[in-house]
Amino acid sequence: MDITVEMVRKLVREQFPQWQQLDIFPVAKSGFDNRTFHLGDTMTVRLPSGPDYVAQVEKENRWLPYLQEHLDYAISKPIATGKPTSYYPFSWSINLWVEGNTLLECFDVDQKQFAKDLAEALHKLQAVDCQNGPEAGKHNFYRGGDLKIYHQETLNALKNLGNRLPVKRLFQIWETSISTIYKGKKVWVHGDIAPGNILLQNNKFYGLIDFGVLGTGDPACDYAMAWTYFNEEARRIFLEGLPDDMVNRARGWALWKALITYDDIDEHFKQNARYTVDAILREGLND
Repeated sequence: MDITVEMVRKLVREQFPQWQQLDIFPVAKSGFDNRTFHLGDTMTVRLPSGPDYVAQVEKENRWLPYLQEHLDYAISKPIATGKPTSYYPFSWSINLWVEGNTLLECFDVDQKQFAKDLAEALHKLQAVDCQNGPEAGKHNFYRGGDLKIYHQETLNALKNLGNRLPVKRLFQIWETSISTIYKGKKVWVHGDIAPGNILLQNNKFYGLIDFGVLGTGDPACDYAMAWTYFNEEARRIFLEGLPDDMVNRARGWALWKALITYDDIDEHFKQNARYTVDAILREGLND
């Protein structure tokens, strides 16, 4: 949807008139699933960009306050829920603004220390009781579920890239990644651990935002950043202590996303996809 400042201003004026005098303007880096706008200095308005993302609003409003009670780092903080209207047909939310810079904006990060801090943050998230939490499914694009759901999509991408990439080698890596199924205890899965969703203060880990694909199940997908961002040394630190089968599945999550965005029209997505594929192939040569 084309979600404008004028639309957001109208929604706030009609449903939350106590905040109608506050300035409304887009955040510097808005996500794909949702459009986000500043509401004054201390709040944001978050609106699903299409019907596939509407379930995220109710899920975040239900579970994020619970998670914040059990975590010692900052996460998104929903404070109000907006209703659908004739001109904007989905539920939407108002959140407290969490101070910090995303990793995308930070270029002087100590990768080794950051890898350690992010791994610890994920362990803390996984330690929170997830009983009755949302299981992997369509609502979160199967994050935490069986990676084989994307098998055909991956095969199609490999076929399309056959004249530019060593697809036989990549297919072997993919086959290994889907050869095991998670049999451990279900845990919380953020689902989109990526530089745009990680907050830093003073170039150090501070918190996580954008829990739209939150779920429970296999945490392998949360470790895909080992190949999408970290260098080789930091990658080993980030993955330290994980069983080999989980590392393989994590690599598969990174590979799937990189292959389907290898020629993305968004230059950032395209460049990151190529970085990821290169990192995976270089890793194989070094084994």
